[in-house]
Amino acid sequence: MKRKQKYAIGLAITLLATLLLQACGDPTATIVPTTTTIPKTTVATTTTVATTSVATTTGAASSTPITAAPTVAPTTTAVPSPATLAKITFALDWVPNTNHTGIYVALQKGWYKEEGIDLQILPYSEAATPETLITTGKADLGIGSAESIVGAAAAGQNLVSVAAVIQKDSSAIVTLKESGLTSPKMLDGKRYAGFGASYEEPVINAMIKKDGGKGQFQNITANVFGFEAVTSKQADFVWVFEGWDGIEAQLQGLKLNVMPITKFGVPDRYTPVIETSTDLIKSKGDALKRFMKATARGYEFAVSSPKEAADLLITANPKGTFSNPELVYKSQEYLSPRYKEGVSQWGTQTLKAWTDYPKFMYEAGILLDVDNKPLTKELDYSKLFTNDLLSKS
Repeated sequence: MKRKQKYAIGLAITLLATLLLQACGDPTATIVPTTTTIPKTTVATTTTVATTSVATTTGAASSTPITAAPTVAPTTTAVPSPATLAKITFALDWVPNTNHTGIYVALQKGWYKEEGIDLQILPYSEAATPETLITTGKADLGIGSAESIVGAAAAGQNLVSVAAVIQKDSSAIVTLKESGLTSPKMLDGKRYAGFGASYEEPVINAMIKKDGGKGQFQNITANVFGFEAVTSKQADFVWVFEGWDGIEAQLQGLKLNVMPITKFGVPDRYTPVIETSTDLIKSKGDALKRFMKATARGYEFAVSSPKEAADLLITANPKGTFSNPELVYKSQEYLSPRYKEGVSQWGTQTLKAWTDYPKFMYEAGILLDVDNKPLTKELDYSKLFTNDLLSKS
């Protein structure tokens, strides 16, 4: 899990190069079935069932005298048979973590089957990114980032974001408290443990300049990840997600100086997002809507019941997936209120968010066209996302 944020922040654009080269590898890990046993201690006694996937049966009146109240059998939920379930494949961006909680909650609760969906989760594989799997027809949806969506659009790919997992960017530049580096302008000339993504330098440069510095720093490649690069003195600062790395640092007793990205001139962004292709929306739109209905239900559950949601995430995965369960619970406490922060419906996206950050990327000159040359014309930002697969509330 220590490597998770390395991918979540840094590899989204780096691995997009794989997509542009049309490189693709089949996932080799075992698919997670939808028949995972639901732990008795975490299953709700009642569930709200969509009318589109429920059959109710009412028993006939009993043979008692006409003056007696008729006996009525309780209503039952009819789960579609396997033959009628629509298969949906979903590609993870890294090992299971709290960005994925809503999906595992819905899986454990049986809500995908209630919507007539046979969900198969494709474990992350370095051989092929979610973007590559989607655009080559090997996955229907996956977890992505704003950078992967924008980069794909610049290169002529038809990826689109269909839901924002988290509403606000929770990433930050951090230094060790003992370093005395407490603001971005103090990072001029310092060593940054980079991930190799094209957008890292423009973002950090903007932060330093916004704070009054020159924007000049050393982008190094360390032989360890994240905080380890800083604690081993190979680097002075690193880019992390507060909802995972920041909490992990606290559990390790590390004291940090935290500089949130969006507080220093960098536009907010959705990260991560759920992505698919426009072609799949056209060909499998109904199934994708039902998938999203169950998924939204899972994240809404995580908002209201973070501990139980974390229980389900842990239970759904093989023993040993999470080396420190306390990190999962604390991360879930952090993320649950942020899944739908500022919006009434989970997953909702706005044109403003899908304009401000992509425009920042364009103006920084880091977007490449289909010929691998700098993009010379702004994108149609309205085509980067859609809210159409979300249920109308």
